[in-house]
Amino acid sequence: MPHKRLHLPPWADRLGAFGAFLCALHCALIPVALALVPTFGLGLASWHGFEATFVALATVLAVTSLYLGYRGHRAYHAWLLVGPGLALTWAGLLYQPLHTSVVPHAVAMAVGGVLIAIAHLVNLRLSWGHSH
Repeated sequence: MPHKRLHLPPWADRLGAFGAFLCALHCALIPVALALVPTFGLGLASWHGFEATFVALATVLAVTSLYLGYRGHRAYHAWLLVGPGLALTWAGLLYQPLHTSVVPHAVAMAVGGVLIAIAHLVNLRLSWGHSH
């Protein structure tokens, strides 16, 4: 019996790209959002928990999707984008001087999210945009 390769459906990269663009938009609006958080009675602890969860989920989806895509198309282009994107988002989350500086944090997270989204789109194009 031939070995069946695991492939994610095209919607996985679309979901990843959409989520990463939403993340980038969210991060670009952090300065405004931080000013509004107390207005809605939300604490910053819940904000950081959401951010950490979103970065972790984005990482798992991106790495899984790009790995499975790479096994099929053998092109590394998407990895050149997702690597710096994930590095920026994790640095924005974990590197305390960056995390506590509102504007640099927003820039790092927004640029990282855009890079992750573009990586998903590149992977989608490589995986499904042409016949193998």
